Amino acid sequence: MDGRIGDISAPGRLAGPAEGISTEELALATRNHGLPLEALRYELSPPGLHYVLVHYDIPAVDADSWTLTVGGRVRTPLALGLAELRALPAVTRRVTMECAGNGRALLTPRPVSQPWLVEAVGTAEWTGVPLRALLERAGVDPDAVDVVFTGADHGVERGVEQDYQRALPLAAALGEGPDAPEALVAYAMNGGPLPPQHGHPLRLVVPGWYGMAHVKWLREITATDTRFTGFQQDVAYRYRQSADDLGEPVSRIAPRALMIPPGFPDFMSRARVVRPGPVRLEGRAWSGAAPLAAVEVSTDDGHTWHPAHLDPADAHPWAWRHWHTDWTATPGRHLLTPRATDTSGTTQPLHQPWNRGGFANNLIQRVDVLCAKAT
Repeated sequence: MDGRIGDISAPGRLAGPAEGISTEELALATRNHGLPLEALRYELSPPGLHYVLVHYDIPAVDADSWTLTVGGRVRTPLALGLAELRALPAVTRRVTMECAGNGRALLTPRPVSQPWLVEAVGTAEWTGVPLRALLERAGVDPDAVDVVFTGADHGVERGVEQDYQRALPLAAALGEGPDAPEALVAYAMNGGPLPPQHGHPLRLVVPGWYGMAHVKWLREITATDTRFTGFQQDVAYRYRQSADDLGEPVSRIAPRALMIPPGFPDFMSRARVVRPGPVRLEGRAWSGAAPLAAVEVSTDDGHTWHPAHLDPADAHPWAWRHWHTDWTATPGRHLLTPRATDTSGTTQPLHQPWNRGGFANNLIQRVDVLCAKAT
């Protein structure tokens, strides 16, 4: 070897037919964690239970000297310290955030990466400055096309050394359009300072978009007059069917419903045990592409479906909603399944479409339940 970075950074690949989870994937799963499904009972996810994905290292941060710059195709470049940002008018938004790779480990063949099951989600209240306000203060030039966000996390991925960077089209960054979310430069989570793993001291929050857009440890915002083609934009986070497919970009969150597993679990299999009789089934549902329309529940592995009660929409259009229904459990094995449909008519699939990156895998959740009398 001659010391090239590529020697330690493997290209993307698919697992072989009989290949189990690798040591590298296990290491990723140890660093990054999902929401324990029983924590769906919380309307707001406590920061330590909210899902976490860190691409590289959690960077060392000196908050006292931290500066956010806003530059590129703007009339008045900005350099703002945390005290200056906190002095600006603030807003708080309740937002459900989901990793784009949620469900990846359930695919066949499995893309080799962070092996999420279904728990890569969380909902928090984020407080900060609207991105639009910062861009208007800087004065974006008429020829600007994209707004690029650069984090302080630095690493190598598929042979490419990089800072983590993502971009939004200018219209999305400005929140233009009737259903466009208002992006936020956030410095607080659930009323407290951002924890280190959630981007302290600053992160981007883009309601309705998958987690890759919510750049953590945010230090630069740059307006560009050409489309951004960085690694995380044009190589990663695209729907592809093959390695040479240019693909389509990952953006808004597909509808999903998750159930709080009822009863109590087996330690290894996580199969559930309930007693015969009435059982309340409940969970959360969300969509970033359109408002939720309905949640249905099956207790026979999708053969029949029954409507669940979905809590009314409230003042938090970008947050999950609670649903519930009642079930009379009878002795034996059961597969319980919720599914969500949004107002665009999109319903969770019963059979998962496949893509090479393992993105937007909103296949219905299946909860294995044994109904047994107490011993």
